[in-house]
Amino acid sequence: MPYYQTWEEFARAAEKLYLTDPMKVRVVLKYRHCDGHLCMKVTDNAVCLQYKTDQAQDVKKIEKLHGKLMRLMVSKETHSGAMETD
Repeated sequence: MPYYQTWEEFARAAEKLYLTDPMKVRVVLKYRHCDGHLCMKVTDNAVCLQYKTDQAQDVKKIEKLHGKLMRLMVSKETHSGAMETD
């Protein structure tokens, strides 16, 4: 389970993974205070995507993607094309 090096690649892959099968995907956020690292993991048990950062500017990006995925998870409308509008 290697970590993605760039945020853009990770965000694109996470959105794609979610849209393929929304019922199987889960998102985990983990902050380790001793290291100062924030890790985001998106998985469907077959594919695992991970991103780790210690930069404060990346926290806003992670928060935005996490919010976007949560809105999709609770919405009742179809998931196709919803991520491209944002």
